[in-house]
Amino acid sequence: MSCILNIETSTDVCSVSASQDGAVIFNEEDHSGPNHAVKLGIFIDEALSFIDSHAIPLDAVAVSSGPGSYTGLRIGTSMAKGICYGRDVKLIAIPTLELMSVPVLLREELEDDALLCPMIDARRMEVYAAVYDRALHPLRPVQADIVEADTYLPFLEAHPMYFFGNGAAKCKEILQHPNARFIEGIEPLAKWMFPLAEKRIALEQFEDVAYFVPFYLKDFVAKMPKKLL
Repeated sequence: MSCILNIETSTDVCSVSASQDGAVIFNEEDHSGPNHAVKLGIFIDEALSFIDSHAIPLDAVAVSSGPGSYTGLRIGTSMAKGICYGRDVKLIAIPTLELMSVPVLLREELEDDALLCPMIDARRMEVYAAVYDRALHPLRPVQADIVEADTYLPFLEAHPMYFFGNGAAKCKEILQHPNARFIEGIEPLAKWMFPLAEKRIALEQFEDVAYFVPFYLKDFVAKMPKKLL
């Protein structure tokens, strides 16, 4: 199995982990942010020192690819690219909403036909969300939603649906369907990246270090219809 340095900076939380053989061997998190400019370099130095002190070859760097904070993603991506260039290792991009689904799949008891809807908060009643099945196949791609009672109705009519992330709390009063479930305390964290990163290594799904750009929230705003702005 590969040794992967995982970097997550898409929200106010800054986190870095190292994983090997399907397990986390180093982890640091800061939840007092946004402090990415201050904390990220320190966490990465500590992670690389741990890896080097144990004579573990680094194989790849995984970084959250958004949607998320422009500043956070830019800092995380810049650091990830620098390490990839400096150590001549591969770059892996992990979609933020897919990453948020990992702890739900690992820790929650879900129905076989359950759907997952991770949400990142935006202004007013807007969220950035996607819909996945339990195998993390996207049933609806990431998009900006203005949440109303019928926004996810076709999915809710057919399946139990789990909403989570920092955008889900404000939707709780609106999404009153009996199939709607809400999970609190789910954040995109580096320690949950390794299953997705290892899968991409197995499939050889790597990014071009020179040209990779994360999926900024501002990109959604630019593409939204004027009536939603």
